[in-house]
Amino acid sequence: MPVNYQEQVYEVTKKIPFGRVSTYGAIADFLCLGSARMVGWALNKTYHGDDFIPAHRVVNRKGELSGRNHFATPTMMQELLENEGIVIEEHAIIEFDKIFWHPQEMV
Repeated sequence: MPVNYQEQVYEVTKKIPFGRVSTYGAIADFLCLGSARMVGWALNKTYHGDDFIPAHRVVNRKGELSGRNHFATPTMMQELLENEGIVIEEHAIIEFDKIFWHPQEMV
């Protein structure tokens, strides 16, 4: 069972299905803790662990790749999403509403 907020964010993020995305706000609302910014902060720390956290699947509420500059390269987030079949134009997901995944789908 995750103990702290960061671990809880990681556990939810790991459950985002391949080819789908969620938002910082949806994860924050689901956990009933903090804000979307806190989720972003937690995901910014994912490179420190050995466990793969698919942080590239978390975008802002408009479907924009707002966290792209926190990856190893500015294009890595987009490349990872495109490898999952997600179409992106000008740093935004096309048909975002169709691939959006809310953590409540786990319940």
